[in-house]
Amino acid sequence: MKALLIGGTGTISMAITRKLVRDGWEVYLLNRGTRKAELPEGCRSIQTDINDEETVLRAIDGMYFDCVGEFIGFVPEQVQRDYRLFRGRTGQYLYISSASAYHKPVKDYRITEGTALANPYWEYSRNKIACEEYLMERYRKDGFPVTIVRPSHTYDERNVPLGVHGAKGAWQVIQRMREGKPVLIQGDGTSLWTMTFNRDFAVGYTGLMGNRQAIGEAFHITSDESLTWNQIYETIADALGVPLHACHVSSEFLAAAGPQYDYTGSLIGDKSNTVVFDNSKIKALVPQMTTMTPFHQGVRITLDYVLSHPECQTPDPDFDAWCDRVIAGLQNLAGQLAQS
Repeated sequence: MKALLIGGTGTISMAITRKLVRDGWEVYLLNRGTRKAELPEGCRSIQTDINDEETVLRAIDGMYFDCVGEFIGFVPEQVQRDYRLFRGRTGQYLYISSASAYHKPVKDYRITEGTALANPYWEYSRNKIACEEYLMERYRKDGFPVTIVRPSHTYDERNVPLGVHGAKGAWQVIQRMREGKPVLIQGDGTSLWTMTFNRDFAVGYTGLMGNRQAIGEAFHITSDESLTWNQIYETIADALGVPLHACHVSSEFLAAAGPQYDYTGSLIGDKSNTVVFDNSKIKALVPQMTTMTPFHQGVRITLDYVLSHPECQTPDPDFDAWCDRVIAGLQNLAGQLAQS
């Protein structure tokens, strides 16, 4: 079986690349080659910009792929480009959408693939919905063999998954924990969330590849483990061997106080909502899909890697100072109100 992955080296896709190679697939990666040193032996590279259609067409001339996986398509123009490139050149086109596309505010915390798609808070999610709609139209009208995959919060060994962080990722929050400083948690920390380790996600995704029953269908692929945000942060602190000093702040306040971080989208449109995923549809086609890496194990794998790799430790002094201002401001306001 021959697969072409557009991207193939990201948080989600690197685990898929590695699993496909282990499973004996002939794997081609179409990307700019920024993580070539980390790829498993046997991968074949088409090093180019996917947006350069003429160059891509020359590179894949005469080739046919059993599956094409799109991991970096965020707006309709990009999947329209893929349709032009791969129509007639693949038996299955798998598009990575997002579980953030499900209806916000949530109508029911139990999410199935039949849950409506609508997110007025986050342009990212609306663009994913538009991509899905275009691709399904091409399936219905032209027979384009599309499968939609909706990940939720998927992480790997390089990224500690959090709710509230700055533009440079999670490291500054980890540092605040290690230094005994308070960290921000949206809401009261009791809403439920789902974290999925990328190796587990890869089992579900690769199980859909080459599966004719998956064509024309949408699937979310997530862990079965539901944790509150308090539990998530406490588990991270436990793995670091430090106490958690939590500062709970409403998502609306964070969005208003930090417009530069787009918490309107990432929190109000996503992480501040309680969601519990029903994975029965993916398990019907991929029975081996299960949670092999619960969060308390996965986060230790991630922290071990991050703490031993300086390149994953990107300071964010602006975010650090912003957190201090938010916390001080709330404490001052509480004091003033208590005295009034």
